[in-house]
Amino acid sequence: MSHQIRLATSEDYPKIMEIWESAVKATHDFLSEEDFTYFKEAIPRDYLPNLEVYLIIENGESKGFSSVAEGNLEMLFIHNEVRGKGYGKVLYQFMKEKTGLTKVDVNEQNPQAIGFYEKMGFQPVGRSEKDGSGKEYPIIHMSL
Repeated sequence: MSHQIRLATSEDYPKIMEIWESAVKATHDFLSEEDFTYFKEAIPRDYLPNLEVYLIIENGESKGFSSVAEGNLEMLFIHNEVRGKGYGKVLYQFMKEKTGLTKVDVNEQNPQAIGFYEKMGFQPVGRSEKDGSGKEYPIIHMSL
């Protein structure tokens, strides 16, 4: 895998949102249409400008993105077309080395993600009934 990882700029937001949409549609089937639309609008407006977002790129094509804030893995999304090909692991390892992340919050209804983070060495340490936006999606708090 001859990839590069770089800091995203606002020009990357459309591609980031395309990756987000493909990943979420594939793994977050529990998300209501209304909430999907909410996040699709809120992420580029409220989240991306306030986070350091890194893109993993191969052959000039962005395959995924990730962001860490205060040791918490805020986002790690891989385009559905290349899911399971190792990009998530490479991007995760880069983020861990770069930021010293130790925590991640995962949707309880996304068992694939929970399994991925368990493979990366995380263990569940708690649970919340609602997500960070106060929506009715239970969250599993995981820690290294």
